[in-house]
Amino acid sequence: MSVATGVGFRSERGPILISLMVTTGLVAIDSTILATAVPSIVADLGGFAAFPWLFSVYLLAQAVTVPVYAKLSDVVGRKPIILIGVGLFLLGSILCGFAWSMPALIAFRALQGLGAGAVQPMAITIAGDIYTVAERAKVQGYLASVWAVSSVVGPTLGGVFSEFLSWRWIFFVNVPLCLLAGWMLTRFFHETIERRTHRVDYAGAALLTLGLTALILAVLEGGQAWEWDSIQSIVAFSLGAVLLTAFIVVERHAAEPILPLWVFSRRLLLTTTLVGLGVGAVLIGLTSYVPTYLEGALGVTPLVSGLALAALTIGWPISATLSGRFYLRIGFRTTALLGMSITIVGALTLAVFGRHPSLFIVAVSCFVVGLGLGLVATPALIAAQSSVRWNERGVVTGTNMFARSIGSALGVAIFGAIANSIFSAVPDGHHDPDVVTQAGTAVFLAVLICTLFTLFAVLAMPRARVEDIELKAHAPSVE
Repeated sequence: MSVATGVGFRSERGPILISLMVTTGLVAIDSTILATAVPSIVADLGGFAAFPWLFSVYLLAQAVTVPVYAKLSDVVGRKPIILIGVGLFLLGSILCGFAWSMPALIAFRALQGLGAGAVQPMAITIAGDIYTVAERAKVQGYLASVWAVSSVVGPTLGGVFSEFLSWRWIFFVNVPLCLLAGWMLTRFFHETIERRTHRVDYAGAALLTLGLTALILAVLEGGQAWEWDSIQSIVAFSLGAVLLTAFIVVERHAAEPILPLWVFSRRLLLTTTLVGLGVGAVLIGLTSYVPTYLEGALGVTPLVSGLALAALTIGWPISATLSGRFYLRIGFRTTALLGMSITIVGALTLAVFGRHPSLFIVAVSCFVVGLGLGLVATPALIAAQSSVRWNERGVVTGTNMFARSIGSALGVAIFGAIANSIFSAVPDGHHDPDVVTQAGTAVFLAVLICTLFTLFAVLAMPRARVEDIELKAHAPSVE
């Protein structure tokens, strides 16, 4: 792919950037639009006890397929993989719209998740392919802004469709977006790769997918669908550990491993992966519990609590866009350290003032955390992308995205256990503002601990300058 100058939408790469933003919007909106429609869905289809699976199965399918799609993109190219992802997401959306029962809707949500597993990491990888290291921060800011807009638009659309039309339009609205994204990618995005015979690592892909499925399922459902010390939990964790151990053995001997172990042997890649893990945990902690905290402790409406949380996703793209100016001057590591300092200030404020609920303090703190994370996540990702060749960039980007998913899954389990331990101590504690305040404060303290973990990961990043990290060969090539 030839690289033209300019990062704006009117440049030669503008239509590609727009198409990447549209495809990212598919996943971003879908992650928020469903929450406000759950009562309408349950009223129509029934199956109230099973509705959490609408979220769990989507996250599970998305997370376990990211490494597989990432490796395949380094073999066959980004374009076919992202188009497959858009196609699966389109098919899943149509089937969800016509779902006749809760089990059917859950199954079709899994299909959507399979598509989302290709869309988000491929959009970020393509941006890394066609933009230089100096341009990527601004582009990542554009992509992050899609999440900011979606955090406000998604829940609003979900409520509007449920109240005035039908919850089925939550899924049907994806159809024109998928068609537009697919057409734009087909029309404007072109890549050239060297065609040669590849040995597909089927065994590695199967072991990784099944092992991660068992492990993430155990984390997501532990303490909720079943007790942590139950037979289901023990079997799921044990099966996941055995399968992933077998995966490591297979990868050591595979000609073209689906997830090369060298990703974890390079200091920069290992530390940025750990950064992604921490970022995922911090994000899920705030996005999951800030609305509950505000609504339960202060009695604000879901719309108001959503707007307070949106401050986080507004701060992120602002700092992500500006991060390029920092890391080109002071380096990736120092920029990430600056971002972590800001993030810790925001998280510390939430933890300190958690016992004294304030809508203003929560909104400002979320904005500060978002500002900090934009200066952490973007430089860490770009540093990892810039340190490898084209035919390794998909795996590296996918590993970073996968680490965020794992961080979110672990965060859901840890924060949920903390909150539930407080709720369960008081009869009807879920409805007691004082208990909600205690639970929210405990979760905010746990989020603060996660930021400290992420700080240690950033401190362990190499001190190398940008020009020392970046590989000069940007042209797509396959060795």
